[in-house]
Amino acid sequence: MAEFTDEHDAFRAVVRDFAVRQFGPRIDAWEEAGVLPLEAVAAMADLGLFGIVFPEEWGGSGGDFTSLCIAIEEVGRVNQSLGITLSAAVGLGANPIHSFGSDEQKAQWLPDLVAGRTLGAFGLTEPDAGSDAGGTRTRAVRDGDDWVVNGSKAFITNSGTSITSIVTVTAKCDDGASGGVDGISSFVIPAGTPGLVVEPAYRKLGWHASDTHGLTLDNVRVPLDHMLGAPGTGLRNFLAILDDGRIAISALAVGLAQSCLDLAVDYAQQRQAFGGPIGRFQGLAFQLADVAVALENSRNLTYTAARLKDQGRPFKQAAAMAKLYSTETAIDATRVATQVFGGSGFIEESPVARLYRDAKILEIGEGTSEIQRLIIARGLGLPVG
Repeated sequence: MAEFTDEHDAFRAVVRDFAVRQFGPRIDAWEEAGVLPLEAVAAMADLGLFGIVFPEEWGGSGGDFTSLCIAIEEVGRVNQSLGITLSAAVGLGANPIHSFGSDEQKAQWLPDLVAGRTLGAFGLTEPDAGSDAGGTRTRAVRDGDDWVVNGSKAFITNSGTSITSIVTVTAKCDDGASGGVDGISSFVIPAGTPGLVVEPAYRKLGWHASDTHGLTLDNVRVPLDHMLGAPGTGLRNFLAILDDGRIAISALAVGLAQSCLDLAVDYAQQRQAFGGPIGRFQGLAFQLADVAVALENSRNLTYTAARLKDQGRPFKQAAAMAKLYSTETAIDATRVATQVFGGSGFIEESPVARLYRDAKILEIGEGTSEIQRLIIARGLGLPVG
C-alpha cells in the first residue's frame, strides 16, 4: 500500500477540495467550448501547483515529486484536460529549462513558468517520428550568430495558448554548418518568433479542454544561445524528461480510474432493477472489485516510482511499469463504469462518457504501451529491438 506523510495527506485534501469546488461546476461548459480555460490555469497558479517541484530561488516551493503526482492525480480525478495541462506545463514546459538550461535561460523564462503566468511546450514528436523519436526530420543549421530551424512537430500540448511563452524543440544539426555539432540538439523557441506557425487546434477524441496543436517551423531563426543543453544531447535529455513524465501520466491515470470507480459504485448502489440496487448482482459487483484491486496496484506502482525519483535512485524501469499498468487499468475502469451505467453511460452528458474518451490517450502519450513493454523487457536483460 502506498504510504504518504501527513503533509502529503493534507496537501491531497487541499487539492481535492480545490479541484472539486473550482472546476467541478464548470467542466461541462469547458469541454463543450473545446479550448483550454485560462481561468483554470490561473486558479492552479494561485494555488502554487506549477511550482511544486522547483526551488524557491525560481519561485517554487521546493516540494517533492510525490506531491506533484498527488496534485496531478487529484486534478485529473475531476478533469483530465486540466490534469494533463498541469502535468505538461511542469514536466514538459518548465522542467527542460530547469534541468538543462543555462543560468541566463533559467533567469529569462523559468520564473514565469514556475509561477504559472506562462506555459511552455515540448516539441519532440513529429508526424513521422513518434515512438521513433530519433527519426526526427526537423533540422537546425547555423547561420552566423543564429540557428535556422526547419521542420514540423505534432500533438504538442500547451503550444498555442495566449500565455504560451516558449516551445523547446529537437532538431538534427548539420555537422559542417554547426561548428562541430552532429546529432540531435534542442532549442528554445520563444512564442511569436517569425516562422513558428501554430497550426489549428486538433479536434481530439478526448481531452477536449486541453490545448494541442501541430507546429510548423519555417526558417525559424533563433540566437546561438537558444540551444538548450550541450550540443548533441537533445534527444538524450528529452528522453530523460519523458521518464519523469511517465510517472505523471500514471498519476493522471490513477485519478481517472478512481473517478470511474467512485461514479460506478455510487450508481450501482442507487440504480434499481429487478427489485433492488444493481450492485447486489455478482456479475457487476465482482467487476468493480477487480477495478478496485487494479486501482490499488496502480497507485502503489505510481508512488513507488515517484518515491524512487525523490530518493535519487534509478526509476526508469519503475516508471515504465507504472505507466503501462496504470493506463491500461484506466481503460478497463472506463469500460466497466460505462457498462454499469448502461445506456446512460453512452450519453455525452454522463461523466463516464467523457472519461471513456479521455482514457485512450493515456496508453499513447509519453510513450505507448508497446514502448513501455520494450523498456521493461530491456530492463530484464532481453535483447529486444
